[in-house]
Amino acid sequence: MNRLAGKVALITGASSGLGRVGAELFAAEGAQVVIADLADGDDAVEAIAAAGGEATFVRCDVTDEQSIEAAVQHAVATFGGLHVLYNNAGVMLGDDDNPVTTSIATYQKTMDINVLGVLLGCKYAIPAMQESAAKSGEAASIINVASFVAHMGAATPQIAYTASKGAVLAMTREIAVIYARQGIRANALCPGPIMTPLLAKFLSDDAKRNRRLVHIPMGRFGEPTEIANGALFLASNESSWMTGQSLIIDGGITAAYVTPE
Repeated sequence: MNRLAGKVALITGASSGLGRVGAELFAAEGAQVVIADLADGDDAVEAIAAAGGEATFVRCDVTDEQSIEAAVQHAVATFGGLHVLYNNAGVMLGDDDNPVTTSIATYQKTMDINVLGVLLGCKYAIPAMQESAAKSGEAASIINVASFVAHMGAATPQIAYTASKGAVLAMTREIAVIYARQGIRANALCPGPIMTPLLAKFLSDDAKRNRRLVHIPMGRFGEPTEIANGALFLASNESSWMTGQSLIIDGGITAAYVTPE
């Protein structure tokens, strides 16, 4: 239970959903966790403390440069450094997100949160992470959440979302190469359909759920812990020779042309 011992991890969007599951797992593995979210994160901090872990909450808007900068400063001031940045915050807006009907407002908000948020997180975290890496002698790790759809597209209308996650993949590769010899690793985490509130609102009846399930070779939706375990691997020294890559956890979707009967 010490795969992240001695590491400080900042996780955006960690008050609930996949981010909270990741925060609790990171803390259980020894990390000091900074929960950065617009929503109140006190419940998550208390749950981590009750389990014997250590965490702090900082209110953070990932689209606001000063807010991101302040979150990084909070991490360093509270725990003395920063070794892991988990850019988890993201949105999937509306069910009319196709090239004809997508509004500029939907497109812009999607890009602001999913792409600009990742850029700003990296912009302010990297200098702090370089200092921490130099002290520890181990590379720091950036984990940017993309999506399996950025590798293959999707039949459902989500053009702005898919474009945003494609941008995250490209940005991650660029950051990985630039900082490969400067104490920073950067990888993309690409979840398939995970049954969270974000997905559930698009799968409001059995017909919609079954339409998705037929394309998953393993025949089920993923569990939040399965994504958190992938993030844990990328955050830990177990992935020390891995950078500029995409870790796809999707039940086999991107490998399939047809699915088993």
